[in-house]
Amino acid sequence: MKKLGALVFSAAILSLPVSGMAAYQGGDVKDGGSISGTVKFKGTAPAPKKLDISKDKEVCGKTPKTDPTLIVDNGNLVNAVITITDIQKGKKIEVKKVTLDQNGCEYHPHVQAFPAGSTVEVLNPDGILHNIHSYSKVNSPFNQAQPKFKKTLDVKIDKPEAVEVKCDVHGWMHGWLVATENPYFAVTDKSGSFKLTDVPAGSYSVEVWHEKLGKSTQKVTVKAKEEAKVNFELAGK
Repeated sequence: MKKLGALVFSAAILSLPVSGMAAYQGGDVKDGGSISGTVKFKGTAPAPKKLDISKDKEVCGKTPKTDPTLIVDNGNLVNAVITITDIQKGKKIEVKKVTLDQNGCEYHPHVQAFPAGSTVEVLNPDGILHNIHSYSKVNSPFNQAQPKFKKTLDVKIDKPEAVEVKCDVHGWMHGWLVATENPYFAVTDKSGSFKLTDVPAGSYSVEVWHEKLGKSTQKVTVKAKEEAKVNFELAGK
C-alpha cells in the first residue's frame, strides 16, 4: 500500500502545471533594471484588407474598417505582446479592472494585456445588440449577449492565457484578451517599442507573441539599475 501511495503521489506531482510548482512571488524590487526594444515586421507588409460591414450599417458602417489582424506602421509591428516567461520573483502583481470598448462595432483596444485574475469591463455604447464570445482553452469560456440597454458587463479572466473574443452578431469583430502570469508585459503601439521596468538583476527569456505571426523568444541579461536592449523581427506566414 505504501508503494502504491507513493506512486499515486508522484503521478499527482507530475500532473501539476509548471506554474503551479513555481508560482510567481511579488514584492519590492531594489536596484532593478529594465528591458526595452522594438518589434519589427520583416519584409513588406501586405495592404490592410477592407472589411465587409454587412449588418447594422447605420451604426457599424459610419467609418471604413480594415482587418486589424496585422497592423504595420513604417515597419513597426503593432499589437505584439511582450512578456518575461520565466521570471519567478519580482515586482508586485496589480490585479485590476480593464476596459474593452465595442464603439463603432470594433473592439478597442484590439489586443490588451493584463495580469491573470483581472476583470474586463465590456462597454456597449453603440445602442445595438452585441454578443461577446470567448474562445478560451484554459479559462472557462463565456458567451454573453449585450443588448443596447446593457451598457456594461464584467468578465473575469482567472488564468494566464491569450483569449480570443468575437461578436456572434457582427462576424468581423474580434480581439484578444491576454492574461499574463506576472506583471512584466507590454503591448506595442505604432512605434513598435516596449519597455519592462523594475526587473530584478538576472537572466531571462523574453517572448514576443503576435496573433498572426506567432512567437519568438530571446535570452536577456539584466544588470542592476541598467537598461538591457532586445529587438525582435517577425516575418509573415
